[in-house]
Amino acid sequence: MLVRASSFTVELGENGYIIGFTDDYEYPAEMPFGWRCGPATDANAVVLTTTDTGPLQMTIQVHDAPPAPEVGGGWEPAEEISLRVDLPTLHLATLESGDVMDAWPDEETPLHLAPAPDGGDWVRMRLYCHADDPEPGIGDHGERHLVQLWPAPETPPLHPDITEEDRQARAEYAADQTLDVDDYTFTYPAQTE
Repeated sequence: MLVRASSFTVELGENGYIIGFTDDYEYPAEMPFGWRCGPATDANAVVLTTTDTGPLQMTIQVHDAPPAPEVGGGWEPAEEISLRVDLPTLHLATLESGDVMDAWPDEETPLHLAPAPDGGDWVRMRLYCHADDPEPGIGDHGERHLVQLWPAPETPPLHPDITEEDRQARAEYAADQTLDVDDYTFTYPAQTE
């Protein structure tokens, strides 16, 4: 049964958003290229968007049990991931260029998740996505996401198969994240007259 829902518009940064049950944000060590969502940590997920720097209509629903699948609405296939509940309040942040910015709207009451009946510390997140214009780019793409959350034990994620190109993009991103800052710096020799 639906316990609570919240709908609002988020102005996205360049790389999607992070959603979950911790306010300890870090730029993800891995990106789920080929999927819409993947783990950033055990307590939050990174979600990739079609829209780059533009509006996203988001609806978040908290349920007390697994909701029935959504039909209609032009949704892409749903993806699911388990999240550990470090904090009882849901947190949302956008991924800006090299930074993570809190994005929960000030006018929206925070969403809280009741403890699982079995005392577990996990919830299931199901993500539905739709974009009127499916080509990635800047501006309004008519993108909307439906995020459904409910208490559930940790279980394996559900995602579509990925391509070799997605695997390569993931590997390149992971390699870039391991580079030391010194690898990006250059020292110019002093000019003498």
